[in-house]
Amino acid sequence: MRNLIRSLPAIAALVGAAAPAWAADAPKIDSGDTAWMLAATALVLMMTIPGVALFYAGMVRKKNVLGTMMQSFAITCLLTVLWMIAGYSLAFTGDGAYIGTLSQFLLKGMVLDSVNALAKTIPEGVYMTFQMTFAIITCALITGAVADRMKFSALLWFIGFWLMLVYVPIAHWVWGGGFLGSAGVLDYAGGTVVHINAGVAGLVACLVLGKRKGYGHDNFAPYNLTLAVVGASLLWVGWFGFNAGSATAADVRAGMAMAVTQIATAAAALAWMAAEWGLRGKPSVLGIISGAVAGLVAITPASGFVLPGGALVIGIVAGAACFLAATSLKKLLGYDDSLDAFGVHAIGGIVGAFLTGVFAVGAISATAEAPGGSPGLLDGNPGQVMTQLYGIVVTFVYCGVVSFILLKIIDAAVGLRVDAEAERDGLDLSLHGETVQ
Repeated sequence: MRNLIRSLPAIAALVGAAAPAWAADAPKIDSGDTAWMLAATALVLMMTIPGVALFYAGMVRKKNVLGTMMQSFAITCLLTVLWMIAGYSLAFTGDGAYIGTLSQFLLKGMVLDSVNALAKTIPEGVYMTFQMTFAIITCALITGAVADRMKFSALLWFIGFWLMLVYVPIAHWVWGGGFLGSAGVLDYAGGTVVHINAGVAGLVACLVLGKRKGYGHDNFAPYNLTLAVVGASLLWVGWFGFNAGSATAADVRAGMAMAVTQIATAAAALAWMAAEWGLRGKPSVLGIISGAVAGLVAITPASGFVLPGGALVIGIVAGAACFLAATSLKKLLGYDDSLDAFGVHAIGGIVGAFLTGVFAVGAISATAEAPGGSPGLLDGNPGQVMTQLYGIVVTFVYCGVVSFILLKIIDAAVGLRVDAEAERDGLDLSLHGETVQ
């Protein structure tokens, strides 16, 4: 016992010497990164409410304005709960190739100072909420394709199941350690996970629902473009949280992501305006704001990989391509995508994802573990283009097939579409008992 007592100072010294080494290995939450990600999370949430809510509400007819806004608001509430219960855990825990685990079911184990391995310098609660806002806006975007005619109850059932069976797996495949990310698919902030995903689901939904009554000959002019401009402007500002926030740090890569986001958005808005002006004789307000959103969409997968020159080209191509998709392609194929969710988000996402493989600069994404970063075609890696195409095709096919199956099941169970009388009277009155005065 006497010898043990004599040994205590030496043991204490040993423990004291070991403690700093252990602390150095532990994740260290950075206050600057945390402050930026708190702001970025709020910005991304603002993109849905009020951003998408106002943008879409301004483009539908007066009798459907409140119903359209209600969809965005209710989706925000529903997805918050589903993400907390199981969505986050299945998307961002575990190392499975196809799906995560339920180890954080009901956010089990999330404490004040816990972190996710994908964002080691911010609290896990912030990272979880940031990713939640991505899931929310993805699902809200789908509603643009089915505006004016889908049952509110059917929409909620579809969105809930779609989140768990489509969004969560694809988010895991690309960002959570799944097979697409492991294959080298580059998607900084959601070209595949968010935009192609939402746009394809919207296309399938509008095809299954069918066209609006009177489509092609009735007047479907937007109710209030002022609301749409405000909504688009909120999307533009919020997108800095979307893209620059995807760095999950207040660092130089976030700064570059912000710069290229601004450049691509402006270029796409001008490209859409120029195309419309040249082909239709007048530049419209609806056109320029749609072009801006197309640029935001297209730069999303590329924002953490490209330089300003690449962003300029991406914006120009996206503006022109999405204009043609929302006008000529839709008319040629005859589908009724009410607010051009497919033409802007799927086509813009495809353009951006593909051109990421062309313009990615390795030095931007270089780390100590991967000093070469993720170069694209112009930086000496032509294979990246094929890798990007692989990610696009997998997302397109999986989302399309599962969305179709879900819609058919829900249609058989509760019906997807309001009846002719409700559609004539408008969703505001028939579904919610309210009207815009």
